[in-house]
Amino acid sequence: MRVAVIGGGAAGFFAAISCKTHHPKAEVVIYEKGSKLLSKVKVSGGGRCNVTHQCFDNKKLAAHYPRGEKFLRNAFSQFAVEDAIDWFESNRVVLKAENDGRMFPVTDDSQTIINALMTKARQLGIVLNLKQQAAQLLVKQGGLDIISHEGIEFSYNKVIVASGGSPKIEGLQWLEVLGHAISPPVPSLFTFNMPNEPVKALMGVAVERATIKVQGTKLKQSGPLLITHWGMSGPAILKTSAWGARELSDLGYKFKIQVNWVDDKSENDLRLMINEMQENHHKRMVANKNAFGIPSRLWEFLMTKIGLRADIIWGEIGQKGVNKLVNVLLNDVYQVEGKTTFKEE
Repeated sequence: MRVAVIGGGAAGFFAAISCKTHHPKAEVVIYEKGSKLLSKVKVSGGGRCNVTHQCFDNKKLAAHYPRGEKFLRNAFSQFAVEDAIDWFESNRVVLKAENDGRMFPVTDDSQTIINALMTKARQLGIVLNLKQQAAQLLVKQGGLDIISHEGIEFSYNKVIVASGGSPKIEGLQWLEVLGHAISPPVPSLFTFNMPNEPVKALMGVAVERATIKVQGTKLKQSGPLLITHWGMSGPAILKTSAWGARELSDLGYKFKIQVNWVDDKSENDLRLMINEMQENHHKRMVANKNAFGIPSRLWEFLMTKIGLRADIIWGEIGQKGVNKLVNVLLNDVYQVEGKTTFKEE
């Protein structure tokens, strides 16, 4: 049995290792078009490599993926988080869980994961071929032929494709001709560009937890939010773009978002807090006495946005000012005009 794996990333390596583990007599070869193996593993998780997530409920874990939930529930029933942890430990890699559930090697170094995969592949006798790109697959009786860009032909009984996605549908046509259905690729995990929004002046300001809604859709996500020199980023934005990848593409990346800057507070909570500020700190300047945990630069920006004077005190704010303040904290609106450049999102 001769098996080829196209793609020298994490999926390709694990597929090859699984194949060789379950079929020791098979000849298994990995083809990688680049000059380096596992290059994305190297940079994942900020160079620490977030291997898996500490969630042992397969149904719950699968529900956190924007697409493919049903498929992943089935896949996780075959190989779950516990299996991943056990596999790495059996290959001398101990994983740790952080407060948010992400799991990293205890070394905090992605090279640890790379070394484990490379060592296992070598132990099993898996052949590694670099700078070999598959241009075409030909189905033949008893197997398939891989045609390289140089026109070289390799014959195998089985071929596993682990080449990842492509930013253009043309990059997937070599699989489409075999009869596979190809969904048109669109970007995911991108940040929001806001060229005409003054909030960009606050670049570097981060809010620990905000909620994002895309107007006219059901898209809604919560998490940390970062203001950048081009607009907004951070997990709340990235998750919104991931779950809404196709919907935002259909909108041409032009839409309005509502930002709730005080995610854990209701309108009633806010009004009670403001009332307390008016009663107990009525002579204090609003700009200097922020009771909502918002970064000071953002707080001052929001005051200016709703027309409150920089020197106004809590005792002068009035009911109209209270209403404006509540609204901007819960439903602050921004116009999005595009996304970050589509490379390999």
